[in-house]
Amino acid sequence: MHRSSRDNMRAFRTKYLEARTNEPLYILDLGSLDVNGSYRDLFAVPPWRYCGVDLAAGQNVDLVLRDPYCWREIPSNSVDVLISGQAFEHIEFFWLTMLEIGRVLKPEGICCLIAPSSGFEHRHPVDCWRFYPDGFAALARFASLTVAEVYRRQGTTAPEDEADLWRDTVLVCRKPAASKWASWKRSFRHYLLRRI
Repeated sequence: MHRSSRDNMRAFRTKYLEARTNEPLYILDLGSLDVNGSYRDLFAVPPWRYCGVDLAAGQNVDLVLRDPYCWREIPSNSVDVLISGQAFEHIEFFWLTMLEIGRVLKPEGICCLIAPSSGFEHRHPVDCWRFYPDGFAALARFASLTVAEVYRRQGTTAPEDEADLWRDTVLVCRKPAASKWASWKRSFRHYLLRRI
């Protein structure tokens, strides 16, 4: 993880969660395996409950998913905040993962994704994608999430961090509250999208 990724996640925490430090938020970190750092120290503060999730056991992983596209271990509508940094470029079918994010978030739950828009190939175990703001915004809409903000990191930073090389794209989105009927329609739509 490069330093600018932590800076972006810290900015998300400050802007969207600082006023909620007394709430018992359940925070899920997707792709949490510690590869040159983690976000745990930003979010593992009482009364928040931080859970690191990945496909393999290791440092900073609390829960290992059996299937990257069907998270049976995580109930629907159970997560207040979902964060993921430097993972989406390594997910082969990221649109299916986004449907799972939409499923597990509580109504009014919030999500922050960070992924590079450029940079060299770095396999963990694969490196498939780069993301631009329009692509992340479309991905949120695909999963029936509302975009709060999306941007691409610009400008110069310290050369040792290589942030200019990665030029991370950051998406912040929310799961809208909905009536039971609207929630059922959204769930059925997502079910069909998975099957197609």
